[in-house]
Amino acid sequence: MHEDTTAAFRYALRGALIERGDADYDDARMLYNGMIDKRPLMIARCADVADVIAAVNFGRDNGLLIAIRGGGHNGPGLGSCDDGLVIDLAPMKDVRVDPTTRTVRVGPGCRGADVDHATHAFGLAVPTGIVASTGIAGLTLGGGIGYLTRKYGLTIDNLIEADVVLADGSFVTASKDRNADLFWALRGGGGNFGVVTSFLFQARPVDMVFAGPVFWDLADAKQVMQAYRDFLPTAPEELGAFVGLKTMPPCAPFPEEHWGKKICGVISSYNGPEEEGRRAMQPLLDALPPPILDWRGAMPFPAMQSLFDPLMPAGLQWYWKGDYVSDLPDAAIDTHIAQIAKAPSDLSLMHLYPIDGAVRRVGGTDTAWGARNATWSMVIAGIDADPGKAGDLTRWGRAYWDAVHPFNHDGAYVNFMMDDEDAGRVRAAYGDNYDRLAAVKQQYDPANVFRVNQNIKPLAA
Repeated sequence: MHEDTTAAFRYALRGALIERGDADYDDARMLYNGMIDKRPLMIARCADVADVIAAVNFGRDNGLLIAIRGGGHNGPGLGSCDDGLVIDLAPMKDVRVDPTTRTVRVGPGCRGADVDHATHAFGLAVPTGIVASTGIAGLTLGGGIGYLTRKYGLTIDNLIEADVVLADGSFVTASKDRNADLFWALRGGGGNFGVVTSFLFQARPVDMVFAGPVFWDLADAKQVMQAYRDFLPTAPEELGAFVGLKTMPPCAPFPEEHWGKKICGVISSYNGPEEEGRRAMQPLLDALPPPILDWRGAMPFPAMQSLFDPLMPAGLQWYWKGDYVSDLPDAAIDTHIAQIAKAPSDLSLMHLYPIDGAVRRVGGTDTAWGARNATWSMVIAGIDADPGKAGDLTRWGRAYWDAVHPFNHDGAYVNFMMDDEDAGRVRAAYGDNYDRLAAVKQQYDPANVFRVNQNIKPLAA
């Protein structure tokens, strides 16, 4: 690239432009998933909307591949690219809470912890994910599933408006009243339509919760999964609870006598007093043998959101596969248990996150998110710190998915898809909404400038 062109771009930015050879280049290009190694030509660390506009125009006009990075938590590393331009929104981390309207304005570089910290002071929370290090932008644009979902819906169901820089460099606000077609597409359609520079959310009353994990030995896993399957439709919506298969971490504070055991867990958070939370979970516990660990307790909601973050630092090796799931027959449970027994590492896992309650009260075509008729979103994740295990994690994840997929939908939550998925899987993720998404893509990004994502091609393509 011509030096004068790059120099002009650098001068146009209030934030930093990092190029190959710069001292901070390797740190700036690092991704959450240590299995992914990409070398962009340059990284524009945007300080404000003007920087984003300059970066979009520069990348487009110079024919560069453009990747958008928010909180940087994306599993397949779609917040970066080789030999292109990364528009890094990490510096844009402002959060403003309006306690009167119970709304929260959130910058695109924020992670869940940033939002939880700001809202908790007012006894509020935005329904987001289950890991505090997750980037809000990517989580939201993909849908957003977490502990508050059953009561308050997906993250996108709590999105009021979004400011967006489009592929032509223009700036618009999308809401139900302005650019409504774009607002529809942003709610689940990923980063296909522009760079979101601000989110406005409806916050919900959340303060102390009764929450934590309950673990059983893998020998009890079938009974636990059966009981959870039957219990969930009867549970109050204030109880967010997912079921998982994993390994007891071989470290403090977990009991040493259980280190390395394969386990089945129900991890829950009840939005309300401890007495109510205990009562909500008791029918499930009464149907099961005594657990080997019950760490539920009263805690501030941000503490529950960040409970497992120390086990998942940035830089681990990740390979994940997802599916939407409607039913959990006994044969599927048997398959899950057989596959988790082959897990190649202590951190590898399978989770089933509920899709019910408030999620079902939004119409299937009211937003782009295409799975409101499912019951769970499944993720299989091969995880380890050792780069030498990358092949084992990938092979295990694919084999597990191959074994259990016949019980599931064709589509998956886009935030649980790697970059080796084919176009058919992306179409299946959106179901009947895909063609409308392609039409919105044609309107707002006909040249497919924003294609480093789970890509929806413009209709003409």
